[in-house]
Amino acid sequence: MTIPTLILNVDDNDGARYAKTRILQGAGFDVVEASNGTDALAVVKRGGVALVLLDVKLPDINGIEVCRRIKADPDSALVLVLQTSAALTGRADKIRGLEGGADNYLAAPIEADELVANVNALLRMRQTQSALRDSEERFRQLTDNIEDVFWMFSVPARALEYVSPAYATIWGRPVETIEREPGSWMAAVHPDDRAYVASLWDALPSTPHYDAEFRVTMPDGTLRWVRDRMFAVRDARDEVYRVARVTSDVTRRKEMEALLRAADANKNEFLATLAHELRNPLSPIRNAAALLGASSLGTDAGAVERQARARDVITRQVDHLAHLVDDLLDVARISEGKIVLRQEEVELQGVIAQAVETAGPLIAARGHKLDVVQPDCQIWLRGDPVRLAQSMGNLLHNAAKFTPKGGRIKVEVTLDGDVVRIAVQDNGIGIAEDSLSRIFGMFAQAAVPPDRAPEGLGIGLSLVSRLLEMHGGRLSATSPGIGLGSTFVVELPVLRTAQAARDAAEPDAAPGQPAAASGGRKVLLVDDNVDAMEMMAFLLAEMGYEAHTTADAGNLVQMALALRPDVIVLDIGLPGVDGYELARRLKGNPQLASTRLVAHTGYGSPEDRRKALAAGFDAHLVKPAELKDLEKALQG
Repeated sequence: MTIPTLILNVDDNDGARYAKTRILQGAGFDVVEASNGTDALAVVKRGGVALVLLDVKLPDINGIEVCRRIKADPDSALVLVLQTSAALTGRADKIRGLEGGADNYLAAPIEADELVANVNALLRMRQTQSALRDSEERFRQLTDNIEDVFWMFSVPARALEYVSPAYATIWGRPVETIEREPGSWMAAVHPDDRAYVASLWDALPSTPHYDAEFRVTMPDGTLRWVRDRMFAVRDARDEVYRVARVTSDVTRRKEMEALLRAADANKNEFLATLAHELRNPLSPIRNAAALLGASSLGTDAGAVERQARARDVITRQVDHLAHLVDDLLDVARISEGKIVLRQEEVELQGVIAQAVETAGPLIAARGHKLDVVQPDCQIWLRGDPVRLAQSMGNLLHNAAKFTPKGGRIKVEVTLDGDVVRIAVQDNGIGIAEDSLSRIFGMFAQAAVPPDRAPEGLGIGLSLVSRLLEMHGGRLSATSPGIGLGSTFVVELPVLRTAQAARDAAEPDAAPGQPAAASGGRKVLLVDDNVDAMEMMAFLLAEMGYEAHTTADAGNLVQMALALRPDVIVLDIGLPGVDGYELARRLKGNPQLASTRLVAHTGYGSPEDRRKALAAGFDAHLVKPAELKDLEKALQG
């Protein structure tokens, strides 16, 4: 069914007007009439007219002027005008009519089929133009409202034809800037990426498409990552005459990818450290068990003492393993919200005393001096005494572990209104500035000097921080830098205080020297894990070796020159020097070049083995080493 289209038939000749009206109505059009220019303009003004069939000669206003006024009015500019004339039929008349705005010009007399064909042709043109305008409007609304930048460039000139308003957001510069300076978008690309982006544009004639990511520098100096995609726009001959671009802000995605990479690196580091921490206690346990099972132990006093010490080693190292497992379980419980604090009134001096007792053996073994300074009053908190003591004990344990032997540790308690601060200060290895912000993250390990292997699982500080937060407190850390010590400060809300002076106990203990046996092939054991080294020395003595031990790697070359051992069993992570570097020094001395070097370490990846062999080690043992593997490595 044909939808009626309103046509205005304007002619002062009644007969001609009637004939044209009948022809148009017969073709299915709705027709209204006017006999002069004034009435015609009024009808057009009311709206609804699709086409004006307009005679040139009218009694009041010339038809060409009527046409000009219709086209000049924005409300009627899209109305089609088919100019007709019976008198003005020359070439110049037609040109004047078309230049006046007419869409076509017909000279009378006009055949019926010619009139209808011209009207239909003009209406089709109008429909096409309307569809094109609608398409352009939809396109503009789409591009104006999406978050991505949409661009259109001509080819081969590369002139900017269109850019969407999102340019101002993603590029950080007004759209007017790029319209005035088309090349300014490239100037905003980060200098390190500009050559790459320019190469993509230089390849446009042969490769009019790409999918690239690069950085854009904002006016304030900040960086934004974008994904930029180019597509070819082809004409009817399949030739590229334009290229379109869509640019998306992918900064957030890039940040998340960086976080994921960091998390993955932390995970890998944690797994390696977990293997190291589990192997370290397993090594002395295995050696102690082998020592207890040796048939030649006998019943003399020395054998009984070695048995007792072996049992002590097993107990101590099993306790260490249990502590690792407990920490892992606590982290899991906190992460799942399953840990429940047993809240009660807690006296702070008792918490600190329990923490000192927990960390005391390690502090004594490493020969540290511990000072505890507390106010002359009782400080009461509300919390879980076990978890609070666990938190303080963890901080003291860390201070002792990361402070060289003979160091100083200080615990100082200060009151500040309703808050108590407990500072645990040491003169140990310190923390790099860039590590301070991440040491409380799960599985995070602070950077340590190259002469030390990472210790712990990287969960202790995170666990302490979360436990303190559950008590309404917080944990912070400061350090002047690597080698300059560190301070951890606990802040907790105070429940109440009471006057009652107490003296803080200061534990004193000195580390013992491991025993050594003699006889047989000479082996020098070098390890800062005294338990592991001592048990291996006892085991080697039972196997007929002459075992010597040292935890001090600083003068190892001189000691080796004096002792002239057949084999040196060397741990990699030693205080004061990197085990790989120490191996290179030993092998580099002509008098020690033939000494067999055996690496004994908790790190057992293929890369660790490659580094050991490259440094000069003759064998690589992963803790805890099997007895047969140990003997094979010693014999070579």
